Amino acid sequence: MVERARLLFAGPIEFLKSAPALKFLPDPTVPEVAFAGRSNVGKSSLLNALTGRKSLARTSVTPGRTQELNYFEVGEPTRLRLVDMPGYGFAKAPPKVVEQWRRLVRDFLRGRVVLKRTLLLIDSRHGIKPVDEDMMQMLDEAGVGYRVVLTKADKIKASELAAVTAATEAAARKRTAAYPQVIVTSSEKRMGIAELRAAVLEDAEQ
Repeated sequence: MVERARLLFAGPIEFLKSAPALKFLPDPTVPEVAFAGRSNVGKSSLLNALTGRKSLARTSVTPGRTQELNYFEVGEPTRLRLVDMPGYGFAKAPPKVVEQWRRLVRDFLRGRVVLKRTLLLIDSRHGIKPVDEDMMQMLDEAGVGYRVVLTKADKIKASELAAVTAATEAAARKRTAAYPQVIVTSSEKRMGIAELRAAVLEDAEQ
């Protein structure tokens, strides 16, 4: 699976479209795997590392810039689509924007039949925050299976990483829709990227 995933992600990957509302989503013809996470969790960097591209997903200086569902097609012909969901937990957004975000994400999670899995990104330096718990609750209620992925693992000591991984796995085990295993990654050091690619392909093929 690791080798098949490596070959797939070494092939064609294209940005497809941005969808500010559900009516703009592409036709549900292939499996989708979505990426969710707090603003500034390193989502764009991880997408770039996963796909082996330097700037497939734009890394924004201003967290919370992405307020749309961004679609990327993987493979030729298309085998699966990656969905970059709008980051959450941005402090400066007006309440109206936050509510719009919640509605878009909730409706997408509940109504997308081809959505095979969501990857919930957690910054390993901070662990699970209350806003992450809100997202986990939303995923549980939508009945969407999700994997928890720790990001920026190179930024903390090995002992701290072991502790945050254990705590995150314990939290995941209490959730109805979460995978019990946590994937630990670093975009800069390319740690856990092969494992993450294999997980994405495995989820898409289920």
